[in-house]
Amino acid sequence: MKAYFIRRLLLVPITLLGVTMIVFAISRAVPGGPVQMALQQASQGNEDGKGSNDKTSGSIDEDEIEKLEEEFGYDKPVAQAYLQWLGLWKKESNISKGEFKRVERIRKSDIEDSDLETLVLLSGEGRMAKITRSDAESTEVSSAVFLDTGEPIAENGWEFRIESPDDRVERAARRLQKGTRFDEEEGRIVIDHASPTATYAYRAVAYKGRFTGLMQGNLGRSSFYNDRVIDMILERMPIALYFGLLTAIITYGVCIPLGIVKALKHRTLLDNSSSILIFIGYSVPGFALGAVLLVYLGARMQWFPLTGLVSAEFDTLDTWSKIKDLAHHTVLPLIAYVTGGFAVTTMMMKNNLMDNLSADYVRTAVAKGVSFRTAVFRHAFRNSFIPIATGLGNLITIIIGGSMLIEQVFDIPGFGLLQFQAIQDRDIPVIMGTLTIAAFLMLIGNILSDFIVSLVDPRIKFN
Repeated sequence: MKAYFIRRLLLVPITLLGVTMIVFAISRAVPGGPVQMALQQASQGNEDGKGSNDKTSGSIDEDEIEKLEEEFGYDKPVAQAYLQWLGLWKKESNISKGEFKRVERIRKSDIEDSDLETLVLLSGEGRMAKITRSDAESTEVSSAVFLDTGEPIAENGWEFRIESPDDRVERAARRLQKGTRFDEEEGRIVIDHASPTATYAYRAVAYKGRFTGLMQGNLGRSSFYNDRVIDMILERMPIALYFGLLTAIITYGVCIPLGIVKALKHRTLLDNSSSILIFIGYSVPGFALGAVLLVYLGARMQWFPLTGLVSAEFDTLDTWSKIKDLAHHTVLPLIAYVTGGFAVTTMMMKNNLMDNLSADYVRTAVAKGVSFRTAVFRHAFRNSFIPIATGLGNLITIIIGGSMLIEQVFDIPGFGLLQFQAIQDRDIPVIMGTLTIAAFLMLIGNILSDFIVSLVDPRIKFN
């Protein structure tokens, strides 16, 4: 059994790698990333600014677009960007640039070599660096030193490279989601099926590289709020745990005893009336029930608050008042959470128990003098609980994940609402972060389900 669970645990990172890789690739392929959003906002600003005296209304230049691309990894190929997100490839920060431009000088002998060096203002240090390349057609750096001291910038943790005009054209083509071709007349690479592009010059890029990603506990920053993704997730975890634990406790605490009673009182008034009620609850989606409760019990009858988890003056209340205020805000969303799961768990418990009560081993135990109560709870109940135990591990996902639609209805800032807003805002870093947490919990939940089943049913052996 130990070997089985070790193998399952070793498969977790591999499966998680596959899930995140697929979603990362899809998120890069579909339109609507942070760069496209910035371009759309700029285009909208230009349309709104027509006729105004402000010429810069809604404008965004190529340097600003490149900064966005570099911040969210859109300047790199998908594979390299994914490795940077994982933290297995160095991510560039403090990126500073300078173009190699030919400048006419007094001495004729200097003209030929004037475009072989450039000055770069190093971001974060405020110092100038002089970067020199070997020859006019080379991307090799011959020297990179501080302008004031002549000390190599590499000794201060800086790295550098040179981008050719072709590299810059290909980067612009990725941004426009177009291909490139070689223009024989101009003798350079251009963007295919696009308007004529500017002729790019060689450019020096200085940066500091470090490993920072998922492996280092860094999920990046939200493209919409600019907050750290890990902080946004941790901020919502207590709320998700609060509702998840309450839902699990109430659901299993009520449904299992109710299922036992229904099995023992089959076809009685209690069984039939409870079946009607739980199936009515099962047929109504939780978010729809929440909306109905909000309208009638919240807005019209004003018995419960409409939105949020606590009142605005919550911090000024004493301890007992805080508990009452929290409970008052919890009632409606908790009803919406638990109603849907009642039918499945209750009927599963009832049907399994009825099957086991009619089994030969229970009748044999009763015939040998075992009391009916003992036969039910020591023999039949344990076997009846096995199918329900298979889903207990997945409670981790339910507890943490919550319900994005219910949280949206009641405006509860939980983990589910964070996922919903990230999808609405096309916030790729938050989508990747929440997906990673949810997928990891699902995989651990599946392993935990196997472990619980092995505890409940001693007949199961994992070889």
